[in-house]
Amino acid sequence: MHEYSVVQALINQCEEVAAKNNATIVNKVITKIGVMSGIDAHLLKIAFDTFKEDTLCANAELVQNIQKLKLECKECGNIFEVDEVRYYCLKCESLSVKVLDGEDMYLMSLEMQ
Repeated sequence: MHEYSVVQALINQCEEVAAKNNATIVNKVITKIGVMSGIDAHLLKIAFDTFKEDTLCANAELVQNIQKLKLECKECGNIFEVDEVRYYCLKCESLSVKVLDGEDMYLMSLEMQ
């Protein structure tokens, strides 16, 4: 389960940001998780709650914003979002689409003190 290594990297990133901002506590960790990122949001939450102890994130709330797969059709220019793997344009049915968002996980913001 790679969610554990993702959480370790996330907590390390939170601690780095907190140190740069002279913060001693992280209250909220806000993430964006693409549906095609390969991250299981439920497992990520469990891993976060397990590994946050003894870190600046010990009492932090993990907020997970799920990003749909956002695509742009190279034929008609249609930009659209889908919940599932569907790499064709919903408007013209072209298979020539470009992924704009939904394949990655990002740390969006932190609430610190």
